[in-house]
Amino acid sequence: MNKISASNSKSVAGTDLNHLIIDAIQDIKGKNIVKLDLRSLQDAPADYFIICEGDSSTQIKAISENIGKKINEKTGVKPYHTEGMDGAKWVLVDFFDTIVHVFYPETRAFYEIEELWGDAKFTQYENV
Repeated sequence: MNKISASNSKSVAGTDLNHLIIDAIQDIKGKNIVKLDLRSLQDAPADYFIICEGDSSTQIKAISENIGKKINEKTGVKPYHTEGMDGAKWVLVDFFDTIVHVFYPETRAFYEIEELWGDAKFTQYENV
């Protein structure tokens, strides 16, 4: 786990943050983007999961770094932490209320995050 920032000095509304995250993913051509709204589920670890994939470890790292950079530039908020950058088969970027999962396609299929949280409200985004 690589700790980026222990605290965020500003608060950003979930929908605004999620929109910026999705834009940052699309900037780097992330694919198969899905947002899971977990707010109605008991014991959910966050309000939202945003899940996407990249075609290579280089792209996965670039997507993850772009998310942190864009959110920080636009809002002054940094991720609480990020993990998985070393192997870059599954990188997690944590903003407390929103957790972003950037997967290699085979890793995403293996862990089936969407199926684990199948009761969540799903929103799919087009590949750009």
